[in-house]
Amino acid sequence: MTDRVGQQLGNYRLVSLLGRGGFAEVYLGQHLRLNMQAAIKVLHTHLADAADIQNFHREAQTIASLIHPHIVRVLDFDVKDGVPFLVMDYAPNGSLRRQHPKGVPLSLPTIISYVKQVADALQYAHDQKLIHRDVKPENMLLGRQNEVLLSDFGTAIIAQSSRYQATQDLVGTIAYMAPEQIQAHPLLASDQYALGVVVYEWLCGEYPFQGSLSEIAAKHTMMLPPSLRGKMPTLSTELEQVVMAALAKDPRQRFASVQGFAAALEQASVGTRFIVPASTPMIQLLQASAKTSLVIKGPQPGATDPSMAPPGRMAQAPVKMRPPDQSRRQISTPRALRGAGLHHQGISRRTIVLGLGVAGLAVAGGGLTWMTLLLSSAPGLTPTPIPLGTLLHTYRGHSDYVHAVTWSPDGQRIASGSDDQTVQVWDAANGGNVFTYRGHSDAVETVAWSPDGKHIASAGNDQTVQVWDAVDGERVFTYRGHTDLVDAVVWSPDSTHIASGSWDQTVQVWDAANGGNVFTYRGHTKLVTAVAWSPDGTRIASASDDQTVQVWDAANGSHVFTYRGHSDYVHAVAWSPDGTRIASASDDQTVQVWDAADGGHVFTYRGHSNPYFGALALAWSPNGTRIASGCLDKTVQVWDAADGSHVFTYRGHTKLVTAVAWSPDGTRIASGSSDHTVQVWGAG
Repeated sequence: MTDRVGQQLGNYRLVSLLGRGGFAEVYLGQHLRLNMQAAIKVLHTHLADAADIQNFHREAQTIASLIHPHIVRVLDFDVKDGVPFLVMDYAPNGSLRRQHPKGVPLSLPTIISYVKQVADALQYAHDQKLIHRDVKPENMLLGRQNEVLLSDFGTAIIAQSSRYQATQDLVGTIAYMAPEQIQAHPLLASDQYALGVVVYEWLCGEYPFQGSLSEIAAKHTMMLPPSLRGKMPTLSTELEQVVMAALAKDPRQRFASVQGFAAALEQASVGTRFIVPASTPMIQLLQASAKTSLVIKGPQPGATDPSMAPPGRMAQAPVKMRPPDQSRRQISTPRALRGAGLHHQGISRRTIVLGLGVAGLAVAGGGLTWMTLLLSSAPGLTPTPIPLGTLLHTYRGHSDYVHAVTWSPDGQRIASGSDDQTVQVWDAANGGNVFTYRGHSDAVETVAWSPDGKHIASAGNDQTVQVWDAVDGERVFTYRGHTDLVDAVVWSPDSTHIASGSWDQTVQVWDAANGGNVFTYRGHTKLVTAVAWSPDGTRIASASDDQTVQVWDAANGSHVFTYRGHSDYVHAVAWSPDGTRIASASDDQTVQVWDAADGGHVFTYRGHSNPYFGALALAWSPNGTRIASGCLDKTVQVWDAADGSHVFTYRGHTKLVTAVAWSPDGTRIASGSSDHTVQVWGAG
């Protein structure tokens, strides 16, 4: 890149380089006659013809017309030898990033002060039909009176130029980028999302999403931000709810304006009533405090969301406080915030193709240019896929073998059980620990989340099954019906009953509310290793060291049939989501798929390479098209559920794989291992 120090641009001599980003360099310039300093932004582009220069002049005039106390003013602009540049006010006190380095949380009053100033600037720009596209602390400067000045509207010039629109380059910084902006469709609400990421970072000292550029892009598009209260328990539920509303995947579910977000944030910080978008599902999951009432502002008949309007029709829509006599709906008080939001299905879904040879990335000074971003439309409301095998994060909270992994029904959290005698509940988006359940006195062998999401059941070597609250780990009751270690636990689809399999050779079905035994199934002649409930709730399949899988009536335990296709211990069993087939894994080194109605053999999968043992864990994808199996060969293999053809082998673990679970939306797989980790990776 050209070093322009000493050169003259317009009436300014470039004295020193102040900074370099993905689209421009900024120099300190000294006026040749007036003895004044300015910041000179030199854009990384070359304008060769009159049309390009005319477009630049038109867009630069738009930026120069932004006169606001919290926007860095453009004093002049020109093109010299094809190089466009802007002359801007010089802010001598640096940026908020320099003032507050990464990883350092800010005080709430400081955050509120900054957000109000930035939101005022953004709202003013939005009223002028302009999207900033790159809101981040590096672009928030401190003026001579330490006022916040929003800079880098030059990015908007580049983004709106016909040359850059034609190449479909993505403009912005990926850590702060809204899902629709990643999809090359930025809206006014995209700036609100970016400011929400900034607030999230300022509150807890971390970005909501970590990883490589491709991983962060995928997480912004389809993953929920980790709970702020999980990182900062003293943070109010109301304040978190405001931030999460600004970070809604669907821009229509954010605040109607960026000023509305700032106002709600300030009001939540002092415990007063504030208005939030009625369409944001997070609201349904929050615990309203006694000191604050949350008012839901729903869309009026025929009304449109100003933040979603075309630029030429943008109207300011500040938050307004409703008097008590106006219609409002109060929030109920669920026990606690359950994760960091819901997976919104409202936005247009696209498949992001990321990987070597597919996406070319160029990074400079924190800016990101996506030289090639292949976007293919995904019909309907299908969640955005994550490339198969892409490691999202590794959970390392356990100190011994991990035996069990289960997802919450909403896909926000994961619970894992270990030989360290704990069950740990953690954030599925980034692995942040939420809490640890320590009720067991010996190794935990199995964990199951109730389909209604309210409770978790865990069991193990202490011969008990313990049922506890999925939000805070408070124990509900302990079932003590078994006389040996319990190796398997499964909930009925309606969450009313639990079936537990034990080395005492029984499967016991009991009431999930009080532990009352319904009946005991005694069909096996050796220890029971796995239990699975049919999706329609009518049957149960149980596997055993007696080399059989037995299918029986879930209402009374009457035997239906026995599958005898295996020649060694059977470790795992799983029903297909439609209930028509069953897969079972055995030490005979096979996974066998068979008819759930009569036990008729369909096919045998022989992909695992361990010469002595077969797969230890099985999981059927939610759409029923694939099966994942984990084995002592340290791999998880994904294969076609229709014919057993191999699809992919995941090799991230260093020791045997003991547990596999597919996320409810089918985009991720969590695998547990004797290497003490649980790894979450893309399911394709």
